[in-house]
Amino acid sequence: MIPGINPKMMKQAMKKLGMKQEEIDAEEVVIKCKDKQIRFVNPQVSKINAMGQETFQIIGDYEEEGIEGFNEDDIKTVVEQTGCTHDEAKSALEEEKDLAKAIIKLKKD
Repeated sequence: MIPGINPKMMKQAMKKLGMKQEEIDAEEVVIKCKDKQIRFVNPQVSKINAMGQETFQIIGDYEEEGIEGFNEDDIKTVVEQTGCTHDEAKSALEEEKDLAKAIIKLKKD
């Protein structure tokens, strides 16, 4: 909400304007972008309905992460194909950005 304003008065003003606010009990919010994702852990999330249009407000600490082009199944495949450790497979995938190239790299080493 807005600092310095009584929450009860704010709710009354919003009601007069036809706005409804609902608090959402969220544990985590992830916004996925093309090249990164923004992760909020333990955020305060509000859904606001103003004249039929819903908007969401997220408050809290966040961190930005680059999006990996692979998942746990890819790591598992590399481990199975090469006999390396989980961390070695993950490092090879991060470096090569390709499943087949990561396997070839680890088989050469």
